[in-house]
Amino acid sequence: MRLVRLGQQPSRVAEDIRAALASLGRGDHAVGGIALVGPRPLPTAKPVDAVVLMPHGVIIVLGVDLPDPAIKLEAPLAGQWKADGWPLVGRGSAAHPAASALSQASSICRQLRQTAPKSLPIGTIVAVGPFVETVEQPAADLTGTTRVLHPTPTTMLAATVSLASGDTPCTVDEVRALLRVLAPEVAQLGTEVLTAEGFADGPAEPGQDPLSAVTLTMPAVPAKPPAPAAQPRGPVTTETPPAPPSTPSSAPPLTPPSAPAPATPSAAPPPKPIEVTAPVPKIRTPVAAPRNSRTVRWLPMAAIGLLAVIMVTAIVLATTRSGDSAQPAPSTAPRAQTVQGFQFLERASGTQQSCAEHAYGDLQASLQRAACTMMRRGSFETTVDGKPVAVSIAVVYFGDETAATAFKAVADTPGGGGVTDVATEAGKWSRTPQFAGAAYASAITGTAVRLVLTSWFDSASSASDPNLVEVAHLALSVQVS
Repeated sequence: MRLVRLGQQPSRVAEDIRAALASLGRGDHAVGGIALVGPRPLPTAKPVDAVVLMPHGVIIVLGVDLPDPAIKLEAPLAGQWKADGWPLVGRGSAAHPAASALSQASSICRQLRQTAPKSLPIGTIVAVGPFVETVEQPAADLTGTTRVLHPTPTTMLAATVSLASGDTPCTVDEVRALLRVLAPEVAQLGTEVLTAEGFADGPAEPGQDPLSAVTLTMPAVPAKPPAPAAQPRGPVTTETPPAPPSTPSSAPPLTPPSAPAPATPSAAPPPKPIEVTAPVPKIRTPVAAPRNSRTVRWLPMAAIGLLAVIMVTAIVLATTRSGDSAQPAPSTAPRAQTVQGFQFLERASGTQQSCAEHAYGDLQASLQRAACTMMRRGSFETTVDGKPVAVSIAVVYFGDETAATAFKAVADTPGGGGVTDVATEAGKWSRTPQFAGAAYASAITGTAVRLVLTSWFDSASSASDPNLVEVAHLALSVQVS
């Protein structure tokens, strides 16, 4: 898959879309094609996140930003969406947040259909973010040409293979015609480049199945009566049986009637189970001999004495502990949240109304200029392949989206400062992690900005460590109390 970047992608989930497309690799070893990132297929409409031209189909990718991360998204194309059971509404009278994106995709599909071959399917991918663990679509929607997903390498690969299912591969000339419509400013790609991505150098021969090397038509083999003995193995020679004398030469050859098959003897019925009656031995229960009357006589007296001892003991305990109130010991087990198999154990949390004093660097100066309304911080611990990882999360709330966007831009700038870890401030770590060189992730939802840092406890950390980066993105959906 070759990526051609044309312009800025319009959605906040655009980075995940671009990363998922790039993960498909170069050439056709996984999924070949040309991915146009940020094109404007309709001059009067805004750009789309991507249009993917593949040898067996065209896919329009549009990003849709949800208000918050979600674990489960119910996304019917013709009904209301629900995120973790909460209904999501679109703009105006739209049934769901992706209604306008689907309308734009329909317009683009009509325009491309004028240039694309009739046998080339055109599908749509609605990529939702900032994070969704599971997307559920009705079975009827999955039979169509639209998929709703959170863009990851796995989901993007499955969707592209499912939607690009044309029988005849697109040729080099046909894909160049589509490129002229979608991106006329892009220089013409060479034939070697396009064929390396899986496009055909020329049209397939008529009547030839492009998915198989050889297509054979086998004649019907006439039925033969079962042979009485097994034939020795060897090359099979098919001969045309001679026509019966009574058959006219003008009539088509008929299969000679086979001799009636001998009646197959029915399988012998299974033998009836043999019933065996075994004599039941007589069981004699010994009758206990009557006890000595003297033994029975002292048992009630012993029971009364034992009861008296128990009552005295209870009274003594009650009088000696009358001032004490039994209370259950407080639970010291940390709270745990599980996200995609990773368990995040809470070590500390806190909520503050003043934010600047808990930040440093340019981020502190930004909070002094535009104060936040509230800050929630949480420190968590998880493990990757048995190694402990420290996770620091800060959720900063603002009065409007403009201030939140400006704050996130400062936070995303390398060397722009950060928010101090709450467990480090309170001394709640059993061993203090070093967040220097930690992996970083951020997300914005309305007026709330979420910042995440992840680092190793026992070794140096790197911002590009794939394990730390994965944990940082998963922590974007961890709830901070």
